[in-house]
Amino acid sequence: MTGIDLFKRHLEEKRAVKIIAGIDNFDIENIKKVVSSAQKANASAIDICADEDIIKEIRSMTELPLFVSSVVPSELVKAVELGADAIELGNFDVLYKKGYSFTASEVLSLARETLALLNGKDVFFCVTIPGEISISEQIELAKNLESLGVDLIQTEGHYTSDVQLTGARALMDRAELTVSNTIELVRNVEIPVMTATGINPTTAPFAFAAGASAIGCGSCINKLNSEISMIATASALVEIANKNAVKSAQLV
Repeated sequence: MTGIDLFKRHLEEKRAVKIIAGIDNFDIENIKKVVSSAQKANASAIDICADEDIIKEIRSMTELPLFVSSVVPSELVKAVELGADAIELGNFDVLYKKGYSFTASEVLSLARETLALLNGKDVFFCVTIPGEISISEQIELAKNLESLGVDLIQTEGHYTSDVQLTGARALMDRAELTVSNTIELVRNVEIPVMTATGINPTTAPFAFAAGASAIGCGSCINKLNSEISMIATASALVEIANKNAVKSAQLV
């Protein structure tokens, strides 16, 4: 099984785990540790930035399905040429901190531009639904993306609390919006949904319970100091996902 096939199979079984190095992470040593931990934990895919040198280096070190994320269509198309198995228009969440903002119409326009530049090339295409737009706009955007033939949509939760929370409450506070967005989108589209933002071993079960076929996990791994900790966290996420696959199979 090569290329994107592993991720597709896990997606169908509702147990896909995408480990995210970060759209704005250009620290190659950190990225290598993230990728290595994803491999050792038997994750479904990895997601990296659109830097050409980084794509080449990571492609040479792993056979895991490789996602490349960017908000620039030409970068996504170039990533395919460099060996990416999948492209993702997003992740937007980390860019909000830099003052960026994305409307539903802008995302749809970028998706159309990306598809036009691909010129019919068969590439797995995921699009992030901005978490800062209203849920009605999210649903309309998701339906429009589905009609374009997008393979997967990813949710996010753009939420910042002024209250300093700790422990499990802090973890749940971060993930609450993206999980609720997942519930709404799963109800309204047929294409699979991947839940991201604030997803970690504490919140991942709620994402799957909300109907997600996949989870995207970044900061709970790429912010850790040691590869051992990264492997442990990634392994916990994969175990949670595998349990969800078993439950889903029993319900069929």
